[in-house]
Amino acid sequence: MTFRLDGFDTDAFVAATLAEDLGEGGDITSAAVIPADARFAGVMDTREPIVVAGLGLAEAFFRALDAEATIVPMVKDGDAVPAGTDLMRIEGSARAMLTAERCALNTMQHLSGIATLTRHYVEAIADTGATLLDTRKTIPGLRRLEKYATRVGGAQNHRMGLWDAAMIKDNHVAVAGGIAAAVRRAVAAGIARIIVEVDTLDQIAPALEGGATHLLLDNMAPDMLARAVSMIGGRVPSEASGGVRLDTIRAIAETGVTYISVGRLTQSAPAADIGLDFTLM
Repeated sequence: MTFRLDGFDTDAFVAATLAEDLGEGGDITSAAVIPADARFAGVMDTREPIVVAGLGLAEAFFRALDAEATIVPMVKDGDAVPAGTDLMRIEGSARAMLTAERCALNTMQHLSGIATLTRHYVEAIADTGATLLDTRKTIPGLRRLEKYATRVGGAQNHRMGLWDAAMIKDNHVAVAGGIAAAVRRAVAAGIARIIVEVDTLDQIAPALEGGATHLLLDNMAPDMLARAVSMIGGRVPSEASGGVRLDTIRAIAETGVTYISVGRLTQSAPAADIGLDFTLM
């Protein structure tokens, strides 16, 4: 299983992550305790219900240290599995498998945690017509992976970065001298996607008149969101954002917004409980 992701260098990530763990001295525990010719067979499993994400990347860590290892995935990314499910069976050099174990598990736990939380949010707005989006609230250096995990969980990606759409927020408006002026400048710059954050209803008209292609409705209660959606009238997509929780997202979705963005998908998702256990050869 080869892990490929646009804009992401799997080999470089694996090498850098292993190098961080190995330092200058290497895995001194395995080198001292495990005979060089010892073999290891084990099963990676989940101790809680999860949505699987990062399986191919976990495999890459083991293969980086033992290219001849036998690795058999038992599930695939995107699968929702119950506690106790075997995710992957591995067999190879004991030193290599034990050295790669923590890096592989850390990655799987983090990405599966994001995918699992995302799936809960997606299920909470089922049949409302609203689409869940992630945000740029990601760990530096891990954005591509974390946004991959949200897709696995069923969300769509918002902006990947500062380069693929303009997002005019309150500080931009303050410096530019108003919403209309800020939007007009973005239009004049030839930017195709212009997202404008509005936090009051009276900001909607100037944003649309200026040329906004998407309105982000920031920290609005459901009744105010419904009024905003009515005022927009389908002319551009609408997005609810700010303080969205699992227990509030359904009411937000039912206001008719096109999108709901949730920062906590990547900012606050707990790691999934995944382990690797030795099995008899």
